[in-house]
Amino acid sequence: MLFRRFAFAALLATATPAVALAQSADQPSPDLSVELNTVEDIDRGCLLTFLVSNKTEVTIEDVIFEIVVFDALGSVQKLVTYNMGELPVDRHRVRQFVQPDTTCDNVGRLLINDTGTCLVDGAESEICSDALSLSSRVDVELFR
Repeated sequence: MLFRRFAFAALLATATPAVALAQSADQPSPDLSVELNTVEDIDRGCLLTFLVSNKTEVTIEDVIFEIVVFDALGSVQKLVTYNMGELPVDRHRVRQFVQPDTTCDNVGRLLINDTGTCLVDGAESEICSDALSLSSRVDVELFR
C-alpha cells in the first residue's frame, strides 16, 4: 500500500510540469508586432509604411525605436529614430516615415538597433523589446 502511494505521488510530481507546459502553450505569448508593410518612392524620398499591432495586454503610451538603415549593398546609411507613438491594446496602427533623398530600391535592410523609449503606466518598460516580433511584406528586410 505504501508503495502505491509513493508511486502515485511520483506520478503526480512528474505530471505537473507537463500540465503546466500544456496550459502555457494554450495561452499566446505577449506580442508587439512591427511589420514593414510597403515602401513607396515619393518626391521627398522613400516612404516606409509600418503596421504595428499591440497584443501585449498593456497600453504602450509611447515607443520610439532607433533604426539603422542599410543600403542595397549592405552599408550603413543612416541612424534614425521612429516614434511609433501610443499603441493601445489589441489595436493596429499604421505609421509612415520618409527616408529623405533616397529611392526605395536603395533601402536594403532596416535594423531595430534599440528601443529608445517604451512607456507603460508612465514608466520605462522592457516590454517593447521583450515582446517585439518583426516581419516584412516587401523585399526590405526588417530585423534586430
